[in-house]
Amino acid sequence: MLSLKIAFWILVFVVFYAYLGYGILLFFLVRIKRLICRKPTLVNADYEPEVTLFVAAYNEKDYVEAKIRNSLEMDYPGDKIKQLWVTDGSDDGTPELIRKFAKDGIEVYHEAARGGKIGAMNRGMQFVKSPIVIFSDGNTMLGKESVRRIVNLFSNPKVGCVSGEKRIYDKSKDNAAGTEGIYWKYESKLKKWDAELYSVVGAAGELFAIRTALFQKVEKDTLLDDFIISLRVAMQGYTIQYDPEAYAIETSSANVKEELKRKVRIAAGGIQSIIRLSALLNVFKYGTLSFQYISHRVLRWTLAPIALPLIFLLNAIIAFYHGFTTFTQIYVLLFYGQILFYIMALLGWYLENRAIKVKVLFVPYYFFIMNLAVLFGIKRYLKGSQSVNWERAKRGT
Repeated sequence: MLSLKIAFWILVFVVFYAYLGYGILLFFLVRIKRLICRKPTLVNADYEPEVTLFVAAYNEKDYVEAKIRNSLEMDYPGDKIKQLWVTDGSDDGTPELIRKFAKDGIEVYHEAARGGKIGAMNRGMQFVKSPIVIFSDGNTMLGKESVRRIVNLFSNPKVGCVSGEKRIYDKSKDNAAGTEGIYWKYESKLKKWDAELYSVVGAAGELFAIRTALFQKVEKDTLLDDFIISLRVAMQGYTIQYDPEAYAIETSSANVKEELKRKVRIAAGGIQSIIRLSALLNVFKYGTLSFQYISHRVLRWTLAPIALPLIFLLNAIIAFYHGFTTFTQIYVLLFYGQILFYIMALLGWYLENRAIKVKVLFVPYYFFIMNLAVLFGIKRYLKGSQSVNWERAKRGT
């Protein structure tokens, strides 16, 4: 029984550390660094190189006009911003609509064959001539100062990549998928601390930028292009920085079923990324970057989701040994606490599908869905059944 209890607490620690413990540790490490090193971040507000806004789009006709106009309104010298769209495979009139903006200097490159987002990115990079390229999705709107704030961070020569923030817009504020916004707020805080300690571990595909010269073509079957591209920049000795005020806005998923679909793909991509970036697990070579990568990403995509059902099983065995009615035993209390948590998650699922809004149930539901998605994603990756082409999740309105 002692060995079961030890295994139980090890697994509990893994889950706690992956989701909360690392954040607590990071909080203190950043404050220690502030006490030791008071040097200000090197940022030059007058740094204004030419930049390219790069959008790889597939059938985005409904968003094109708003996206282009949004990009034209950036607080940055208009003659130093170039918009480049790659629309390979689009058959809904997207490339034809973009060409109507040729007078505004918008460039579009199109091929009939669909090669996925990463195929479009690999092909389109040959047309980028500016020292900095900013990647953004066709269905996201950018904050007016986003380009300037991203570029400012590149005035530090040690910075090779800059990640913006993904913000979730949800009109209802009560939809379960809106909890996605809470998750991203927490992630935003972790990224801010990661950047301050050393480097962010991965960029958000909705808005991120790299030094053009550091781009490395990515394998055609890559699922998380933004993650792979940004971390390969970091592995070249540069840091990934983050500015939460450089942001891209998109609506939350229409429902948690749609969010599950999106997260299963991300989870499958996470396993693929861990395998392809296996060298980054070497903490002796990459030091702090490896520590951040393992703590913030690897544990969440591997051990933590697998640990959850094992924790429940071990807790049930230990609680049975002590007697399920012995409420003075911590293992019994924890077992019933787990049952309550999963009941709340199931109630969240039941009520969300009936458009009944009980916010207190959304957090356990979203946490459960997020980890379930990882298990499905691992299975999908091992089966090799995840397509490189995105199956777009329906967004809220």
